[in-house]
Amino acid sequence: MFTPHTDAEREEMLRVIGVGRLDDLFADVPAAHRFPTLNLPPAFTEMEARMQMEELAGANETAHDLICFLGAGAYYHYIPAVVDAIIRRGEFLTAYTPYQPEISQGTLQAIFEYQSMIANLTGMEVSNASHYDGATAAAEAAVMAYHHFRGKRARFVLSPSLNPQYRDVIKTYMAGYEQVEFAGCDSNPFGDLSDLAGCLDGNTALLIVQYPDFLGRIYDFTDLIEKAHQAGALVAVTANPIALGILKTPGAMGADIVVGEGQPLGIPLSYGGPYLGYFATKKEFVRKIAGRLVGETADAEGRRGYVLTLTAREQHIRREKATSNICSNQGLMALAATVYMSEVGKSGLKQVSNLCYQKAHYAAAQIGKVAGYEVLTGTPFFHEFVVKCPKSVEEINLHLLDHGILGGYDLGKDFPALENHMLIAVTEMVSKDDIDALCEVLEEVKHG
Repeated sequence: MFTPHTDAEREEMLRVIGVGRLDDLFADVPAAHRFPTLNLPPAFTEMEARMQMEELAGANETAHDLICFLGAGAYYHYIPAVVDAIIRRGEFLTAYTPYQPEISQGTLQAIFEYQSMIANLTGMEVSNASHYDGATAAAEAAVMAYHHFRGKRARFVLSPSLNPQYRDVIKTYMAGYEQVEFAGCDSNPFGDLSDLAGCLDGNTALLIVQYPDFLGRIYDFTDLIEKAHQAGALVAVTANPIALGILKTPGAMGADIVVGEGQPLGIPLSYGGPYLGYFATKKEFVRKIAGRLVGETADAEGRRGYVLTLTAREQHIRREKATSNICSNQGLMALAATVYMSEVGKSGLKQVSNLCYQKAHYAAAQIGKVAGYEVLTGTPFFHEFVVKCPKSVEEINLHLLDHGILGGYDLGKDFPALENHMLIAVTEMVSKDDIDALCEVLEEVKHG
């Protein structure tokens, strides 16, 4: 058994704080409650405890065990072995946030590379050192827009096809700001871009759209962004980073801010986290960007080095001047994304993106042939599409699970008008045989 302190050390500590014995430290706790009887099973040995935990863990079924068609914001992608090998190195795994550049060059350089790749991927000029997840990154975009206009514009137009969780987090973040109003988010999720354009006015601070949207559809927002700029508003695009391997960048469309969930970039599903929120913007907004940025510099001897360049956070400047209260940049997750992007490279990312696109379209075509099921996504889509089902999505998914298939997302949870509608996601991890098996079970469940 490991004993951290000797008897002499304990006695010395008690003497220094002026306490005679260890029990005196608990004098303020009523005696009747100091040592309650706990209804616990007999103690396990290490071997028995390990066997018990492995048995419990074995009861879980994950995307590794099932054919996965579930997406809606978190996706099952292949992760090269090098990602895990590098992020588990002690100097990265145990490192704290890099305040001292003289001892954090490795972490700082990794973040600098991450920022460079995110800026390149999104077509933007600068990127920060990441956020907790895509939803908080989107919320920070709203906060930045509010402060950019010094609170004089308080209208936020949220696309109805924006991830519902993102909408909720944005509204929560903005709840403390005066006179903030939201528009667009209660409209028909199948509506077109003209509906959003009609929500813009002279009080609009920010328009937020998703690319591809929550239903998987691909739109070119260039004209809509131009209309928003004509109204004097900023535009934030929340984008799937894998899709950017083959799609036009938000930067090329004229977006002011690009945010999103970095989980597809080498981060496992992990029962919901930890994930990674990326945030990129134009250089003109760099001093209003949330969180921290790492920059490249040179020391007194001309050697290249990396430092925290901008840290407009509450720990560094007066609270009322801070742009954010985000205290962690999810550094390990940012490192995983950096290793992933470095490993797959530009051509590899394009290949992954193309596989997702092609396989999803094959799946949509096959499901559309199954009687009773209707594919509703008529516009171009990436790797998700909407299917109208003959029964409840919950019932269908339970039947699919019996056949080792993790079904799609029940859209009726977030959109009451879309009851019995399923959002199916297809990534490179799904094979043609998997898609054919899905169609066979869907045909079977219709007659069940």
